[in-house]
Amino acid sequence: MFDNLTMSDNLINGLALFWLFFCWIAYSLFAKVMAKRTASLSSLLHDYRIDWMKSMVTRDIRIADATMLASLERSVNFFASTTLLILAGLLAVLTRSGEAFTALEHLAFASANGAMHVQFKLLVIIGILVYAFFTFTWSMRQYSFCNVLMGAATNVTKSDVNSGIGESFTLQMAKVLDQAGHSYNYGLRSYYFAMAATTWFVDAWIFMATVTFVIAILYRREFHSRPVQAMRGIKRT
Repeated sequence: MFDNLTMSDNLINGLALFWLFFCWIAYSLFAKVMAKRTASLSSLLHDYRIDWMKSMVTRDIRIADATMLASLERSVNFFASTTLLILAGLLAVLTRSGEAFTALEHLAFASANGAMHVQFKLLVIIGILVYAFFTFTWSMRQYSFCNVLMGAATNVTKSDVNSGIGESFTLQMAKVLDQAGHSYNYGLRSYYFAMAATTWFVDAWIFMATVTFVIAILYRREFHSRPVQAMRGIKRT
């Protein structure tokens, strides 16, 4: 991987990179499967999105619904814009990686084995954030789709919302809203792993330990956090 590193260092760095993507992909698949079997943030929010859409189509005035959608879209827009700024900063550092290597050499706790070493790690973080930007912008587009669907929604009485066209429309609109939420979640998850990747500049083993710690945080928040327990305890009509 790096010409000026020993074979042992190359193997450790290769293992660290493999561990990052293995944990990331494995946890994403695990969370998707587990969400279908047990209560999680994803599965609970999906149910509440369906309830939201069923309530929305029965309202003549939907200003509150449009405001809530706009608020969700603004949150995603904030992260998309922030990601661009971070990428610009990282690209600037990448072009001056020699100076970054010199700075890391003066840090007792940092591990730096050459400018190429620093460049590679920066490229990994940049790649993660590029993926995050694409997921955030896709989430924004899907929220805009929901705005169009909301504008196209016809009024349905409460007695007819669970039958025929009313049910089909609300379920499909909730699905689009759900996909927008998932894309936003994937972008946030990318931030977690990008933050973990910064510890790679210290030590590859610390980096792998940090990735494992991130997985533990994600699992707890997704399946055993207090918001999950609270939403699970709410009685839905």
